[in-house]
Amino acid sequence: MSAERSHAGRPRRSATLPTFPWDTLADVTTRARSHPDGIVDLSVGSPVDPVSPLIRSALAAASASPGYPTTAGTPALRAAAANALQRRFGITGLAEHAVLPAIGTKELIAWLPTLLGFGPDDLIVVPELAYPTYEVGALLAGARVVRADALTQLGPQRPALIYLNSPSNPTGRVLGVDHLRKVVAWARERDAIVASDECYLGLGWDAAPISVLHPDVCDGDHTGLLALHSLSKTSSLAGYRAGFAAGDPELIAELLAVRKHAGMMVPGPVQAAMVAALDDDDHEHKQRNRYARRRAALLPALTEAGFTIDHSEAGLYLWATRGEPCRDTMAWLADRGILVAPGEFYGPGGSHHVRIALTATDERIAAAVHRLTA
Repeated sequence: MSAERSHAGRPRRSATLPTFPWDTLADVTTRARSHPDGIVDLSVGSPVDPVSPLIRSALAAASASPGYPTTAGTPALRAAAANALQRRFGITGLAEHAVLPAIGTKELIAWLPTLLGFGPDDLIVVPELAYPTYEVGALLAGARVVRADALTQLGPQRPALIYLNSPSNPTGRVLGVDHLRKVVAWARERDAIVASDECYLGLGWDAAPISVLHPDVCDGDHTGLLALHSLSKTSSLAGYRAGFAAGDPELIAELLAVRKHAGMMVPGPVQAAMVAALDDDDHEHKQRNRYARRRAALLPALTEAGFTIDHSEAGLYLWATRGEPCRDTMAWLADRGILVAPGEFYGPGGSHHVRIALTATDERIAAAVHRLTA
């Protein structure tokens, strides 16, 4: 049976998608695991820190939940999200019905083009160095994809959807207000939707990230704009699958109408946990401080070991290079028991970089620092 064909002779959907990136790391992972002091896994960016007790208590208190949850989210969740976006990021004028929970932001990104009805006649723009799921979502919808960081690269093309990601995964690059304003104005002239992945918005180090929904960017008009947010990193809730979209009420209503038919519902106890997380800023500040401490230890150690750190002014990763192919850099680090992600995962422009995550315990970060500087 062909890898491209099913038993009935139909094309396999998986054959239209790239190889799942992390499946290609088996050999280098084994190499890193062989280190006598164990592996330091800085590859995936999966949170390792404890979930705040107040969030766990909210989850437990809502666990007697025999009925179906609402796709739209509870009024309490929608209000908590709108209030948190205003309190934390200065986003004003966001109505509660302009918020929609998602089963993790990756799910939302992967299905967004399909949910919006895009297909072969539509063009979707993703950053030149980008989270792979932007492209995968376009491919699942059968849409065309182009990588571009500048509007001039698009020429006369009229895209249906433009993805932004600031702070960037993988580079940590922050897009300034003027750049964001130009993208919003350009997209509106062409009736394109702008979806801004803002999962790392609260993790600015050497720059101050700003939301596409901020009045300085959009003048308080959310038409054609979606901001995608996640509690995975800032609240260590990756295991809860807790994300949401906010922005243009008409776009949110359309997403809701389709998601109701598809059964895309965030479990009720998770919605209650999200409310607790969004209402409390203290645990978020503590988590941010953990990442800041790890960054402050790891960045100079990499520089001392001969790496150049590009961008990385915000977000959860260090975008590092030794001026060689990324797989060679990975092997060098794996010999020291450190596993990272190859930059080629994120686009051709990443072929000489690696992405190094800050999501490891303080003890493992200290081990990495020691191995890099010994």
